[in-house]
Amino acid sequence: MTLSNRMFLDIKKDDLRRLLMYCLLPLSVCFFSTDSNAQDPTNAPPVNNTTEQQLEAITEVNEDAETEDDSYLLKLQEFLKNPVNLNYADETELKELVVLSPAQIQNIISYRNLFGKFIDLYELQAIPAWDIYTIDKIRPYISVSERADVFGSIGDRLSGGDHSILIRATQILEKSKGYKVDPATTKNYYPGSPQRLFVRYRYHYKNLLQYGIVGEKDAGEQFFKGGQKQGFDFYSAHFFVRNIGIVKALALGDFTVNLGQGLTQWQNLAFKKSVDVTNIKRQLPVLRPYNSAGEINFHRGIGITVAKRNIEATVFASYRKIDANFNVDTLNNEDFISSLQTSGYHRTASELEDKGAQRQIAFGGNVAYNKDKFHVGVNGIQYNFEFPINKADDPYNMYALSGSNFGNYSVDYSYTYKNLHFFGEAATTSKSATAFVNGMILSVANNIDMSMLYRNISKKYQSLYTNAFTESTFPTNEKGLYTGISIRPNSMWRIDAYADFYKFPWLKFQVDAPSTGADYLIQATYKPNKQLEMYLRYRTETKSGNYNPSDLTFRPVVPEPKQNLRTQISYKVSPTFTMRQRVEIVWFDKRGPQASNGFLSYADLIYKPMMKKYSGNIRLQYFETDDYNSRLYAYENDVLYSFSIPVFYEKGFRYYVNVNYDFSKKLSFWLRLAQTINEGKSTVGSGLDEIKGNRKTEVKLQLQYLF
Repeated sequence: MTLSNRMFLDIKKDDLRRLLMYCLLPLSVCFFSTDSNAQDPTNAPPVNNTTEQQLEAITEVNEDAETEDDSYLLKLQEFLKNPVNLNYADETELKELVVLSPAQIQNIISYRNLFGKFIDLYELQAIPAWDIYTIDKIRPYISVSERADVFGSIGDRLSGGDHSILIRATQILEKSKGYKVDPATTKNYYPGSPQRLFVRYRYHYKNLLQYGIVGEKDAGEQFFKGGQKQGFDFYSAHFFVRNIGIVKALALGDFTVNLGQGLTQWQNLAFKKSVDVTNIKRQLPVLRPYNSAGEINFHRGIGITVAKRNIEATVFASYRKIDANFNVDTLNNEDFISSLQTSGYHRTASELEDKGAQRQIAFGGNVAYNKDKFHVGVNGIQYNFEFPINKADDPYNMYALSGSNFGNYSVDYSYTYKNLHFFGEAATTSKSATAFVNGMILSVANNIDMSMLYRNISKKYQSLYTNAFTESTFPTNEKGLYTGISIRPNSMWRIDAYADFYKFPWLKFQVDAPSTGADYLIQATYKPNKQLEMYLRYRTETKSGNYNPSDLTFRPVVPEPKQNLRTQISYKVSPTFTMRQRVEIVWFDKRGPQASNGFLSYADLIYKPMMKKYSGNIRLQYFETDDYNSRLYAYENDVLYSFSIPVFYEKGFRYYVNVNYDFSKKLSFWLRLAQTINEGKSTVGSGLDEIKGNRKTEVKLQLQYLF
């Protein structure tokens, strides 16, 4: 009997007892009260419930691939030490906070121009479109001061900043198939060690100067031997300076580029649909330094932004060798690339062959005019490859990226009128394919905000390193209309909801016909005080996919509805302890031919004593699903500058423990132990990552030294 038929009644008595013990424990302490502010585990920047859900949504959209871009957490950590001074911050610096809407940014500048400098942070409540929820979310990262931030001389910038060295080592303790000896060759499939290593040196002076170097080795890759005689498999270096006269940003080495609304280029982390229903606009500086472990989304070369009065201009040029599947065409004597590889793994012989197989030259820029509340910009980027791209001859690849050169060009625009902010981007390619994104954010009242976004992206439109507000991972072959509303009846309650209707005019991978979809979410959040926060969320989405149990020649495409119901409670028990609980249920294709269900529950205990050198947190979790279709996701606390969002399906338990100890103000240590126990399984994983047994254990160690 499957879980679909019996729901969740077939949990063993011992399992149920354990589940109840740790799932109901947080509820038992909710009758106590305290006046202390919540403390964050492991000295990391606070990550609220909204951000957790945004990161979970990104992992789901990206086919379970977790982002390696930690620039978001790095930036929050910088603002914890050097808060944004609201009395002097410009629009660019306020955008770096990420959580502020365009209307909130414009209103704070207008309020400051009208009434002068802020005296106290609580004065923010008088600004239109600002509320207690927003103020509480960004309060750790802002300040009001009479003293302006001094740009400092070159000498001050080079000597007055902070140096840091971070070393992180991660290992799966169980040995997978890839590390075992192949009987035919007497060699390992993975010739390298099972440790993943990450080292980063970074110098940072306020928000004005930054440089550093990163080295990273994935598990299974060799280290100072074999195919990696230079040590780490991946190296990255950057030098980035801001505000030198008319030069607003200068990037040397590795950097990211963000243009418009993500149709042309967007290489940094960007959120999509989530409970933060008004966070639909892309807004970051064009150039940003890159110092993360990901090996894909960045440029390597030089970039510069200059600005004078109302005009700002950026140009950049990049040269990189990127991973690709290289094919030799002996018949036509024309070698080509069948696909660009994005995993970053260089363990096996085939993966090493793909390393750096393609040469990529990219150059482009942006010219923008900013006047009061009006903005218009012209963007462009051109790519040239050593070998032409020629993907497999599948129907869904008919309009895929091809050739040895192509370009993306766009115009982006925005305007704020009173409580209405309008924005958009119109883009085209060198092959005349078009894409449009237009949106608006409206403050209907002091306690009601609305948002709307329409996108119309041609099936022929293709781009690289982009991240627009779309249903799909990349902006192509999509039309859709998104609407959202946020209502705050009083200081304790918040109701957020959105509806998104979309269609794909052409085929997609595993969808052999044009298709449509709809996505709805509603969440009620209750926060009566600083100690207690709880929310109830319901989401339903219907997509289309291939369903062919009879193995027909033409695979039918059928709707696949999915519903999620989640509740989460966070309670500050004392100045030292915080407890948190989540319960979630998913129904996939309920009462349909593919019906499957899933269930997940966890309980967290967060320990952060005041003025102590140590802190930590622990999670106990149970999950059970019928199959992968009813999978679930859960954000996990991790070591500093890191987080995990595993995907859970089938049946099992999971726990993790994070411990932080500060030996001194300069030297800090983190330890993480996480294990998943899959009940009834004889193996875990697949392919070369298959592990015999039903357990997978990860250990992570991290040291950071500041000087």
